[in-house]
Amino acid sequence: MGNNFINYGNLIGTSRSDYTTIASEMGAKYVPLSDLESFVMEDDLDVIVVAVSIVSFEDTVKDLVPHLRKRMEVKGTGSCPLIVDVLSVKEHARNVLLEHLPKEWDILCTHPMFGPDSAKHGWQGQTFVYERTRIDKVLLNLSKDRSFHHRLSQSGDSDNENKFLDEQGTSLNVHENSEACMEGVDRVDRFLSANIQFITHLMGCILGQQGLTPIPIDTKGFQNVLKLLETTNADSFDLFYGLYKSNRNSLEIIYKLKVAFDDVVRKLLEKEGNSNADLQKTLSSKI
Repeated sequence: MGNNFINYGNLIGTSRSDYTTIASEMGAKYVPLSDLESFVMEDDLDVIVVAVSIVSFEDTVKDLVPHLRKRMEVKGTGSCPLIVDVLSVKEHARNVLLEHLPKEWDILCTHPMFGPDSAKHGWQGQTFVYERTRIDKVLLNLSKDRSFHHRLSQSGDSDNENKFLDEQGTSLNVHENSEACMEGVDRVDRFLSANIQFITHLMGCILGQQGLTPIPIDTKGFQNVLKLLETTNADSFDLFYGLYKSNRNSLEIIYKLKVAFDDVVRKLLEKEGNSNADLQKTLSSKI
């Protein structure tokens, strides 16, 4: 993330780990997390991106708040940077930011639909979903949210290939040629985090228990399964737990998957002429 951001402005980072050398090599500035106040009080600070795990997000925001208030007292309300999150679950992030941040601070809830593995060669062609949660102290009206087309603008009056258009023709600048769209956070959680990312990690965890490995005569389909395992296993279990814990749709997905699994097994056994009683007995003895 830092390697991309440094191309468009001055970059200041903070973390529990010491990134002094890495930051210096890329032309950025590193401030230890133990000195969070110095980080927040930096003069050249327009945007703060909170890039932490789902399970530690709320505590991190709470730690930021006293320093954000001090910045506002010392430098005035006009000095408040935009606060941006990049969590995979958006309703949780939105609720936490609105609950704890002072109303003077603008909020942009985002969900980059890519990670270190899928975008290891760059952000070009990747999708970036976001909600303008609170801008200029105005809270987004969820009943009137707008969806941004996730395609490059082809407008004849623009020579900037990084511009995108929303439904009303407003141009948006998005770097790295990423596709951009805006959705309400509840829709993002329901259709993206739960139905896509959570079930992807869930299936990866289940298949990972099977001990699957490449074989010399494997098929393309099996190679895709191994690719799924590689992608999901590269993420920590904390991410998977965070997707489950902080998304109200997760249990529904698990339930539907269990119903579908039982239905497939039932159809297989019915094909062999088993009765319902035989099915229950067979399933009980095998599980």
